[in-house]
Amino acid sequence: MSLVYRASADFARLNHPMRVPLSAEIHSRPFLQLQAPESLTHFALYQQQDQPSQKYHRNNQHQILQRLCMHYGVAVPHPQARYFFHDFGRFRLKWECHTEFATYTFVERGEPEMDCRASFDRMPLQHVPQEWLAGLDGKIIVAAHVLLCKGEADDDASVEAIRDLFQGKSLVGSSVGSGAEVWTDFLIQPDGFSRFVVRDLNLREFQSGRLVGRLLEIETYRMMALLGLPQAEATQPTLNGIENELAELTATLVQADEPSLATLEARSPDPREEQNLLHRITSLAARLEKLSVNNSYRFAASQAYFSLVQARIHELREVRVPGMPTLAEFMSRRLAPAMHTCTSVAQRQEALSKRIARSNDLLRTRVGIEQERQNRKILKSLDARAAQQLRLQQAVEGLSAVAISYYTLGLIGYAGKAMKAGNLPVNPDILTGVAVPLVIASVWFGLRRLHHQLAGAKARNQQHQAGG
Repeated sequence: MSLVYRASADFARLNHPMRVPLSAEIHSRPFLQLQAPESLTHFALYQQQDQPSQKYHRNNQHQILQRLCMHYGVAVPHPQARYFFHDFGRFRLKWECHTEFATYTFVERGEPEMDCRASFDRMPLQHVPQEWLAGLDGKIIVAAHVLLCKGEADDDASVEAIRDLFQGKSLVGSSVGSGAEVWTDFLIQPDGFSRFVVRDLNLREFQSGRLVGRLLEIETYRMMALLGLPQAEATQPTLNGIENELAELTATLVQADEPSLATLEARSPDPREEQNLLHRITSLAARLEKLSVNNSYRFAASQAYFSLVQARIHELREVRVPGMPTLAEFMSRRLAPAMHTCTSVAQRQEALSKRIARSNDLLRTRVGIEQERQNRKILKSLDARAAQQLRLQQAVEGLSAVAISYYTLGLIGYAGKAMKAGNLPVNPDILTGVAVPLVIASVWFGLRRLHHQLAGAKARNQQHQAGG
């Protein structure tokens, strides 16, 4: 036995640290075990957050559950638990913690002979402490009563009683799973709860719990998906304003490119006007980006919840009841347009962002081209100025040669006078006259050589800097 235990311990050390949690994830939310007749009260507690934090959201939901458990003297689940089930005696509670909300499902055994109307007046919520309900930290986004009762396939009287119970024009009914019927109108009744009636015609073991669980998930995810609709409707006027302003800016850009009627040439753009347009387009991009950041999470969550609703409806395997719309038809007619609105607003945001980016790139390109044109003008003026400086330098070099030659000949004249004073046979005037062409030629060629040496040194320095 010890060898087996040791082998198991050694094998356990080889496990990936997330193997056990990931394996337990698919078993973390089992369905309730129900047996008709049953009465259920279900509500989802939503806590408003722009970007839900798992840490604080789960802590808050655990504190709410903890207060209920402490009221009945029941052990509190682990702070990291996302699922809890307990039989409190008068009722059973199933608690689940999701990303944005937590669900509370209270279950009570029903009385077989009680009719539907009387059963809805005696739901398990009546056993829940009122002070706990009044102290809920959050907003109830879903509240529903579900009645699971026994029924017969050809019991027209029971069906008629269900029709009278809802008394609405939007009554939805279908046969699901080849063993039950589902009836609802998805309306909030005067008591603040929506109602579902599930008639167990021939359900097998565990089918009742799965069916009721899917219905409650449809109702919960439907409401969570619809949270994106008010945000989408509130965003549309802002998008209209941004689109109108972008159209005005684009028209201004087009007018700037159109040739003047007088000259038939494109007028030169005003740099200050283009800078103003660039600032306005950048401001539009910032406003749209802020709008997208505020909406991206909600729209993505709505699409995810809508996908879950569609998946749960598909799992029901509905069969039409004559004269009644199915749940799938109801959702296709009522929920799908709202989700399409959210999708269209999200796509509109993305398309508008691309249009603003293209306009911004176009304007920046125009500003860059105008700056290059101005730079070419500056370079041309610099070239002209350099040519003037070159001519001036050449003139200065000529004057410098004359000046140096003049002073050099003066020195030669003084030297000739000195030699004449020393009784040497030298005529200073003849010596100076003979030296004039030699001095001028020597000075001129010396300056030219110095100029070429300086130019060569400058070129070598530039090549060295370019190579480095």
